Amino acid sequence: MPRLLILGYVWPEPRSSAAGSRILQLMSCFQAKGWEVTFASAATRSPQAADLSTWCARDLEIALNCSSFDGVIAELQPDVVIFDRFVTEEQFGWRVAQVCPRALRVLDTEDLHSLRWARQQLLKQAQKRCETETERQAVGPVPASFEQLFQIMAPSDMAQREIASIYRCDLTLMISDVECALLQESFGVPAALLLHTSFMPGPAPDFDLDFSAREDFVAIGNFRHPPNWDAVLWLKHHLWPMLRQRLPNAQLRIYGAYQPAKATALHNPKQGFHLCGWAKDAHEVMARARVCLAPLRFGAGLKGKLLDALQCGTPSVTTSIGVEGMAGDRPWAGAVADSAQEWVAAATELYGNEQAWLEARVRGRIIMTERFDSEVIGRTLLARVQLLQAELDQHRRSNFIGAMLQHHQHKSTQYMAQWIEAKNRPPQSD
Repeated sequence: MPRLLILGYVWPEPRSSAAGSRILQLMSCFQAKGWEVTFASAATRSPQAADLSTWCARDLEIALNCSSFDGVIAELQPDVVIFDRFVTEEQFGWRVAQVCPRALRVLDTEDLHSLRWARQQLLKQAQKRCETETERQAVGPVPASFEQLFQIMAPSDMAQREIASIYRCDLTLMISDVECALLQESFGVPAALLLHTSFMPGPAPDFDLDFSAREDFVAIGNFRHPPNWDAVLWLKHHLWPMLRQRLPNAQLRIYGAYQPAKATALHNPKQGFHLCGWAKDAHEVMARARVCLAPLRFGAGLKGKLLDALQCGTPSVTTSIGVEGMAGDRPWAGAVADSAQEWVAAATELYGNEQAWLEARVRGRIIMTERFDSEVIGRTLLARVQLLQAELDQHRRSNFIGAMLQHHQHKSTQYMAQWIEAKNRPPQSD
């Protein structure tokens, strides 16, 4: 039986974030094909962490900067190791390469962190030119070409670390085909190192309410994810007041894990603006809403909230950044707008026009069929893994930059980790 080890940045919380769902999707994909799956993380388990017994044979708590991990992986002898985000590869990649050199090393980026950071910088720069907070919160997403994004990303520590990690791995899974194109066209990353591996959602919810049975707008997202909190601010201070002028009785219910006090302070039922905290079942609240709002001003990867909306047959209004990588060349299952006026007009129309709402649902079903077929995505992933295992030596010889970075970068990481371990070791008595 082939063995997979997933090294998690955190313990998966599928009911809190899309990243948590993503890890379980990868586990299910390999498990369904007869792989023995082990999950390990150095993070502290939260109360919201999933019981992984359904998805993997065992889960392990490991330590950072500690040679005990070497013994763990030597015993497991995995055929494939998946690193959950580049910071995990930085910590453990050199140990995997040293102890299990024949294991295929795979990076799952979740989203391209340096792209998200670059877009956030563009927004901040635009807001700095504003004189008042009202003007700052009125600024919409800042459009940028690949070349403009490259100019911001390339000098950054984050991009250099992230792309170095991509090179050091045998394969990197990208959930967005747009990010695949950015890496290849602007950064020169070889296509052989990348694989577009989108979300692999499970079955849609059983219940499906029609237009008249649904009510209210809904927004959802983990508050620890900066783009989600920023979207709430744009809604509160600019978009929602404009939308409420058009729909005076409209209600917006905002759900999200780890809701901070500063978000709770925005709760105002008189304005129809409800901060509802963590949703026990995101699909249920999504399926009961008439329209999903996702006004993202920066971000990267795919948006779990929009996938939830697609699965629940809930039309959504988002931005060009929100829809990126979701629909390909297909028209969106709702509306896409970057200016506040167009965004509000689209949300008003979708909420009140049943025919437009029904047409958006039809578009959503097409997107789900064409872009999120879990069986096809999983089959493609497993085929690529098997091909790389069969041609591993040649594949690594072709990736000289990766070998070079593995040698130099990980030597420094290795020595730092060994120094930290030695420093933390209790002194020996004479």
